[in-house]
Amino acid sequence: MIETVDLSLRPAATTASVGGVPLHAAGEPLADAELRQRACTELLRQAAQAAGMLAADDPVPEQGAISEAAAQAIEAYLEREIRVPDPDDEACRRQFDAHPGRHAVGERVRLRHVLFAVTPGVDVAALRQRAEACLLDLRNPTAGEGERFAEVARTTSNCPSGAEGGELGWLAREDCAPEFAAEVFGRSEVGVLPRLVHSRFGLHVVEVLARQPGAVPAFETVRPAVAQALRQQAFATALRQLLQLLAGRSEVVGVDLDRAATPLVQ
Repeated sequence: MIETVDLSLRPAATTASVGGVPLHAAGEPLADAELRQRACTELLRQAAQAAGMLAADDPVPEQGAISEAAAQAIEAYLEREIRVPDPDDEACRRQFDAHPGRHAVGERVRLRHVLFAVTPGVDVAALRQRAEACLLDLRNPTAGEGERFAEVARTTSNCPSGAEGGELGWLAREDCAPEFAAEVFGRSEVGVLPRLVHSRFGLHVVEVLARQPGAVPAFETVRPAVAQALRQQAFATALRQLLQLLAGRSEVVGVDLDRAATPLVQ
């Protein structure tokens, strides 16, 4: 499951920094996820400098954008510091047996949703509160079924599907944004999901109306994909540990790196 996007905004009063390098302009409101991403990137940029892989006069990032040389140096630094072993057949088999639905072929889900779109200038904290209130309302067993969801979608959703009561119809995994699909497919839940689904488009209140599970292929068919997923998990764990080590050696001000489920590094 992919990590959910933290859309809350930090107060602009305190300037966050890593090793004395500011992460944003004074007074600039910044989402917590973006702030942590900038902090993680700056930790790695400074580590590459300390390792002699990047010039000491590399320009300080502007609005989170690093130089091309810094991006290349960070990549080289990570290749040196993080070695991910290839998972063996036993590990791949355990992962496959534990999550067979993730590899189902032909899985389809019938959905409807209420979208709270994140657009430039939107008050994200207020938007989240509205989305959470809507979720609680639609999960309330006394609120009724069917028509209630459709009514809320028609009056609230920022998606064109709102005119159809939020109906998205039957969807396959490839029909959806990957982060949305990861929250909906490969599961058994039916009904209004007990959590907001985050995507690049915003916050979704999602109702699963029906599922067609699809066919689970033989292990040998999907072993390469399973192995790749395990390598990605191992890399994310190693990267998180590396960033924690670097943060302990640096002066990090105004950003809580412990809240990140996985490092947000571009």
